[in-house]
Amino acid sequence: MDFDLSEEQRLLKESVEGLLKSSYDFDSRKKYAKEKDGWSRDVWGKFAEQGLLGLPFSEEDGGFGAGAVETMIVMEALGHSLVLEPYLPTVIIAGGFLRRAGSAAQKAAHLPGIIDGSKTFAFAQLEKNSRWDLGDVSTTAKKKGDGWILDGEKFVVLNGEAADTLVVTARTAGGQRDRNGVGVFLVPADAKGVSRKGYPTQDGQRAADITFTGVEIGADAVIGDPANGLPLIEQVVDDARSALCAEAVGAMDESLTTTVEYIKTRKQFGVPIGSFQVLQHRAADMFVAAEQARSMAMFATMAADFDDAKERANAIAAAKVQIGKSAKFVGQQSIQLHGGIGMTMEAKIGHYFKRLTMIEQTFGDTDHHLARVSEAGGLI
Repeated sequence: MDFDLSEEQRLLKESVEGLLKSSYDFDSRKKYAKEKDGWSRDVWGKFAEQGLLGLPFSEEDGGFGAGAVETMIVMEALGHSLVLEPYLPTVIIAGGFLRRAGSAAQKAAHLPGIIDGSKTFAFAQLEKNSRWDLGDVSTTAKKKGDGWILDGEKFVVLNGEAADTLVVTARTAGGQRDRNGVGVFLVPADAKGVSRKGYPTQDGQRAADITFTGVEIGADAVIGDPANGLPLIEQVVDDARSALCAEAVGAMDESLTTTVEYIKTRKQFGVPIGSFQVLQHRAADMFVAAEQARSMAMFATMAADFDDAKERANAIAAAKVQIGKSAKFVGQQSIQLHGGIGMTMEAKIGHYFKRLTMIEQTFGDTDHHLARVSEAGGLI
């Protein structure tokens, strides 16, 4: 199997890495985190100028018609630089819903804003006690004439505070954990009845808890089938998991590079600590873990396009297991090899460990996905 990138893919990789190298060093990231939205509108505009925001959308919709491999390339680069901008919730998740199931009118209304960088989105899905069960939905969407009324609460909505539009999962019928009766709705963030409480997350990003109280939306707000939207949700979330795997690989790669550079220069007993064989072995183990993660991230990228939903879900769950294991090992070893300085806010390595930890928890942690693989009869 050929894992070499095509000429176009190599150019994309060089382009996005060059952009981030010139505008996203660690000091710049700290500055961007202090901006109103917790990320830089200027950098987001550069992403749009370079075509990154239109990458996965068809040429008919104004995009570039790129695939999962191109998404992997971009997400890995974002992981390298610990990018704060809402690429995942806007392009991967909201864009995924619109790309896969949006009507022509919905695409025309929303995709141009995503592609030119003028609009951002958030995915309001997580609820109290639902953990990682995508079908555990108590937020309700009740019919009112041709439209709907939404009531409920969503928590830890990434980019929820700054988003212009919310992609909301809500129950249209059935019990709280029934697979049927879950719909996906587009809700303007400034709609009457929407209340947002923003806060910083452990990895330096921002999220919000959002309350919907009698929020009225039209019939044109529904994406796909309002009575059977869970398969669509699962597919888009698998896209997001695959993208997160690639981001984690980028963060692990940079963590390893930073740690190796540190042990080559940090001296103890008059010599660089990297000259001690036990630390060389530790760095070698980190390299192996990162490469295992890279292989599984590639597997997840390929699996994102599987036609069989069960096969896709099992493959991406297996990838998430390895990513979680590798992220924990690489992150912990990076901190230990840095010593006390690795625990400070001034050292960037701790910020990489925090981001890796949050990725491991997003859309299912290692234990959750290991259980999924086990139930499906797969092996890790």
